[in-house]
Amino acid sequence: MIILASKSPRRSQLLKELIDEFEVIPSLIDENGLPLDKLSLLKAQEIAKNHSHDLIIAADTVVMLDNQAIGKPKDNEDAKRILNILSSRKHQVITYYTILCEDPKMQITKKVVTDVYFKSLSQSLIDEYVATGLPLDKAGAYGIQDGFNLIAKFEGSYTNVVGLPLEELKEDLLKIGIRLKNA
Repeated sequence: MIILASKSPRRSQLLKELIDEFEVIPSLIDENGLPLDKLSLLKAQEIAKNHSHDLIIAADTVVMLDNQAIGKPKDNEDAKRILNILSSRKHQVITYYTILCEDPKMQITKKVVTDVYFKSLSQSLIDEYVATGLPLDKAGAYGIQDGFNLIAKFEGSYTNVVGLPLEELKEDLLKIGIRLKNA
């Protein structure tokens, strides 16, 4: 069985583009203070404790601006603050993902980086976007897929910005012999 160790509806929706059947079992580890480059592995290992024969996919996405991680906003005011900081600036969206199986032992951990360039955002656009509630569960307080005109351009993987870099993940899954849709 394949397990997605994430409660993100966006990751689940993206993974459905590659795999017909998988189970969603979110990791319950406390992420506070854990290193970003180890988080996806720790999430996968936590699920593997009870699913050692299953293939586990875990991921963690962070927005980086000036070498500072920007997580999910605490509330609407925090979302507005973050969007004002990102306005007219380039930042990076970094996703670490891990594919793990304990028995037989197999582990792949990768880092995927996408550069994102924000447009100059008016306060009215920021207020309108935040009022939808969409920014509240997203790193960097935005979703590239949300339909608001926030982004001037991006360089790299679109699906990475959504939360799961499909091209890279697809390549790794094929390497280990996982049967994918349309592959």
